[in-house]
Amino acid sequence: MRTLLVDNGSLRPDAVLNLRAVAARLSERVGERVDPVSLLHSSKIDSALLGGEPAQTWERYTKACLAEGERAFTLLPFFFGPTGAIQSYMPERLASLRKRFGNFSLARAPFLFDEAVSTDALARMVAENVRRTLREKGLTRAPVVLVDHGSPLPAVTYVRNFVAGQLSLLLSDCMERIAAASMERREGDLFAFNDPLLGHQLSQPGYNRGDVIIAMLFLSPGRHAGPDGDVAEICAAAEARHPGLRCHMTDLVGTQPGIIDLLATRWTTAQTDPVYL
Repeated sequence: MRTLLVDNGSLRPDAVLNLRAVAARLSERVGERVDPVSLLHSSKIDSALLGGEPAQTWERYTKACLAEGERAFTLLPFFFGPTGAIQSYMPERLASLRKRFGNFSLARAPFLFDEAVSTDALARMVAENVRRTLREKGLTRAPVVLVDHGSPLPAVTYVRNFVAGQLSLLLSDCMERIAAASMERREGDLFAFNDPLLGHQLSQPGYNRGDVIIAMLFLSPGRHAGPDGDVAEICAAAEARHPGLRCHMTDLVGTQPGIIDLLATRWTTAQTDPVYL
């Protein structure tokens, strides 16, 4: 049996290094080896930027395991909600792999947010990040914008909106108001469920002046959520448009200790009530 912690992948070393760190801590927690594997992209990173160890991508990793005779895998999605990468792309590739190597099992644990098994664990991590940012900035209250990447799937955006609702309760003592926003979205009315975009929200009354906390619903640093990433650029542009606006980005969910607790519960569920792909 091989257990994989799988993210989407990135061209930025920090994302791979964070995935590895989370997998290592999770391995210690559950007492079983957990391999950090990306669906795509990460194998293009210069291994010199990764301590000399190349990043692994899921299909190449799986082929190597199957060639060695492995026939059982457990997948821990490092994703907030039911992304198409796991729901659509992976089954397509699994069909190709099974045609070549024969049948094998892949048991998927629940996503990080799953209403059937979920509590407010994600929201509590975000809330703690908001409170820490308030303390660091010497603030007692501020508006909050919960921002995620944006998705072509309504079910993923639903996670963001649900967590925002939980935050409205968890942060009622220190939050003036809350909005949920996307970093970006695809063009067209079909994807309007992502709205508002972060840049637009930071132009709205109540969010376009003074201190505003940008609560980051992201797992790993990279092109979008890194210190100089897309979210930071959107915030800087909003500050330039609205003198007096000060945006304060929180830490990421996937860098917090609580993510190990949550993943450990997902690992346990995969042992007792797996979903097979």
